[in-house]
Amino acid sequence: MSATAASVTRHDWTLAEVKALFTQPFNDLLFQAQTVHRQHFDANRVQVSTLLSIKTGACPEDCKYCPQSGHYNTGLDKEKLMEVQKVLEAAAEAKAIGSTRFCMGAAWKHPSAKDMPYVLKMVEGVKALGLETCMTLGKLDQEQTQALAAAGLDYYNHNLDTSPEYYGNIITTRTYAERLETLSYVREAGMKICSGGILGMGESLDDRAGLLIQLANLPEHPESVPINMLVKVKGTPLAEEQDVDPFDFIRMLAVARIMMPKSHVRLSAGREQMNEQMQALAFLAGANSIFYGEKLLTTANPQADKDMQLFARLGIQPEERHEHADEVHQAAIEQALIEQRDSKLFYNAAV
Repeated sequence: MSATAASVTRHDWTLAEVKALFTQPFNDLLFQAQTVHRQHFDANRVQVSTLLSIKTGACPEDCKYCPQSGHYNTGLDKEKLMEVQKVLEAAAEAKAIGSTRFCMGAAWKHPSAKDMPYVLKMVEGVKALGLETCMTLGKLDQEQTQALAAAGLDYYNHNLDTSPEYYGNIITTRTYAERLETLSYVREAGMKICSGGILGMGESLDDRAGLLIQLANLPEHPESVPINMLVKVKGTPLAEEQDVDPFDFIRMLAVARIMMPKSHVRLSAGREQMNEQMQALAFLAGANSIFYGEKLLTTANPQADKDMQLFARLGIQPEERHEHADEVHQAAIEQALIEQRDSKLFYNAAV
């Protein structure tokens, strides 16, 4: 399959086609992915997001990878929903160091009626700061989805995690169909979708291909596709899983780029375990979005100053929001990235 043919937006991928992408020579795959990437994006711009845990721990779901699950003893303290003002302060700090999107995550099976008003105020407040807004709150019903859209939520994150066939080995408290239903509600409400999965949970190549097929064969591709590498946390059932081969992880990014040519492919959880060379390969493979800062919900993420240094060495600059595409705004972001040398915790929900 030529790079030109693969860059056409499709929604009819087959398992045989996707496995053929995965198994071609590594250099050929990266060349194809990079060619597709350059047809739709500036290869030297990366979208920068900050993620804040607005409610940590005691989640009733039994996701075997998650330290926030109430089913496992991982030593994580249970915390209440953060105050709206503290969330807005964290968002302002994130904007000051160059983030263009602020993502808020709550360890819930679904939002409760009593918490929704506070969640909506968070969205409205972050939006007023000039940031794109993203939330991950678990399963949504139609009324909740419409309320979030009305408040100004830009993106809703709801990962599929793995293939439908392997899903039952990882999660039993929520069905795959429920996840797809939430994505459908989000799209119907007019919001953008952030949805991806995790590598390193014992899944097969067919499962990795199956996950990407589920995402790429949606009526509209997710605007953001986070590809996570399992962060093994003591106390979770997957704590002793084998490490993902770095080249296999890069292949996943490259195939995602080819299958969803106009989506942002996010280099997400697990980046703390990646050296600079692996991250550089990830960008070459078509990854063009990262979480920026020291902590990703409850697990470590590369420090902000390390990200800035790597960006400088690779000649990468942060992608700006289209709504603020003026030279003065962009210069301010880039200057903040250069000057920021203090490592701050944006995400301490206990403060």
